[in-house]
Amino acid sequence: MRLERRPQPSLTIAVAAPFAAVLASLVLCAGLIALAGVNPLEAYAEMLRGAFGSRLSITETLARATPLILTGLAATVAFRARLWNIGGEGQFYVGALAAAWLGSEALAGLPPVLGILGVMIAGMVAGALLLLVPAFLRVRFGVDEVVTTLLTNFIVMLFVGMMVEGPLKDPLAFGWPQSVPVANELMLPRLIERTRLHVGLLIALAVAGLVWLMLARTVFGARARAAGLSAEAAEFAGVPLARTLLGVALISGGLAGLAGAIEVAGVKGYVTTDLSPGYGYSGIVVAMLAGLQPLGVAVAAVFVAVVFVGADAMSRALGAPTFIADVIVAVSLLTMLVALLFATYRVRR
Repeated sequence: MRLERRPQPSLTIAVAAPFAAVLASLVLCAGLIALAGVNPLEAYAEMLRGAFGSRLSITETLARATPLILTGLAATVAFRARLWNIGGEGQFYVGALAAAWLGSEALAGLPPVLGILGVMIAGMVAGALLLLVPAFLRVRFGVDEVVTTLLTNFIVMLFVGMMVEGPLKDPLAFGWPQSVPVANELMLPRLIERTRLHVGLLIALAVAGLVWLMLARTVFGARARAAGLSAEAAEFAGVPLARTLLGVALISGGLAGLAGAIEVAGVKGYVTTDLSPGYGYSGIVVAMLAGLQPLGVAVAAVFVAVVFVGADAMSRALGAPTFIADVIVAVSLLTMLVALLFATYRVRR
């Protein structure tokens, strides 16, 4: 038995891959749920009910999907150019910290529209600059960005902990380790009153459309895709590889930083060390489930949000462990990688 590269990747398998990956992950994880003493069918039914069973649950699912769309887009942009950005979590946090810092006082005197725009730009700039360092090290010295971006996450978490315990600590938080809050007038408006769903969802969907246009209809997008297909061939054809990768890093890091800024200005209002339940890492799963297609990222983000929100309801109703959600998401990534393998290769005897 051997794997033989297909003359052309199978479009049928590529389209069916996300659905097959999700179905396979649910089947595989059913065994773990059964070992926990819970009927898998009841567990999955409760998961769907917890994610879509009421107005509150639907809005909570969409609110959870909002940062996942942006971190998924961040991974998509980088991975399409073969810039392996594993630092979305760190970029998310520095974007959130920059938004809270500037949104607490510096931008509070501006008109709300300008202030909110300033908060989002601050998050984007912080995230972009953070990824620019590993990208420069790769371009200039050939340093593996997988290692540098991954390690940056841990450095950023220590830095965030230092800031919320020190210079940016909220004096009115009764000793609780949290940053100064974003001014009330700079918080993102709610789409539905008495819920956590905010206009950040519309912003994330608009950004997904813009990223699709950039990758599909611009010269820079063509250069980024060429760099991802073959860096050597792209450079031979005249693509400025270093400049393209640095541009990709700025966009990818900026999207992850924007996710952090929107999460702070849209949901919590301040930064804590547990602000993210792993949005940066889950964004990689979202990007892969979407097949690195910007418009598919929104659908994949909703699926991951359904798993996380529904798992909480499943745990409360049936007593199943909530970590099943992490397992489902992780297995979905693995099954998606296998599906993509068979889209590119076929088995020969």
